[in-house]
Amino acid sequence: MARTLPHLTVDPTRDHKRAVLDAGAVRDAYRRWAGVYDAVFGGVSSFGRKRAVAAVNRLPGNRVLEVGVGTGLALPLYRGEKRVVGVDLSREMLEKARERVAAERLLHVEGLVEMDAEHMAFRDDSFDLAVAMFTASVVPDARKLFAEMSRVVRPGGQLLFVNHFAATDGPRWWVERAMAPLSRVLGWHPDFALSDLMGSEVEVESLEACPPGGLFTLVQVRNGRAARALAA
Repeated sequence: MARTLPHLTVDPTRDHKRAVLDAGAVRDAYRRWAGVYDAVFGGVSSFGRKRAVAAVNRLPGNRVLEVGVGTGLALPLYRGEKRVVGVDLSREMLEKARERVAAERLLHVEGLVEMDAEHMAFRDDSFDLAVAMFTASVVPDARKLFAEMSRVVRPGGQLLFVNHFAATDGPRWWVERAMAPLSRVLGWHPDFALSDLMGSEVEVESLEACPPGGLFTLVQVRNGRAARALAA
């Protein structure tokens, strides 16, 4: 009789098994990654991070929420007039971010809070902009992340995401689907698709490929009726 591995489900839109992430798995993964995250991922992710913050800096509105702030690698890049609040589920990652804020005297950072991005404690319309860098494929339910970001950002504000999105064919597609069952160990979904984050009813303002080799994509969405409907 065939055995089903624990924590694996079959998504009807996929033809391979995928590990289910939960808050505990994410905390465990990033407790392991916290001490080496900057060295392992800081370089490869720097291009996407810089482009995302550059976009935030150009956009109107100074109340900024960074979701999945991690060790705070992006925090020094914001312009001084932006008032930034960062949230993360990992206490260990936040400790690194707080050390960075103190060491670099980042006065524009108004708070770093341990918080579940799928259930944020902020009131509706608390921010002008929300940005999630390399976070959408980490949370258990990316649609809930999108809905919460839409809820806490004012109508007409901007939602920005930098993430790796899965290939649809070719060698990378095979690698990503082969790695999918390892999501709980890695702490993210290697086979994460844009459709996992938002539905077709949400209008994307821009998609920008980021180095290296277009591995990451910057997605920008105006917080409009369709986006906020997901938070209702």
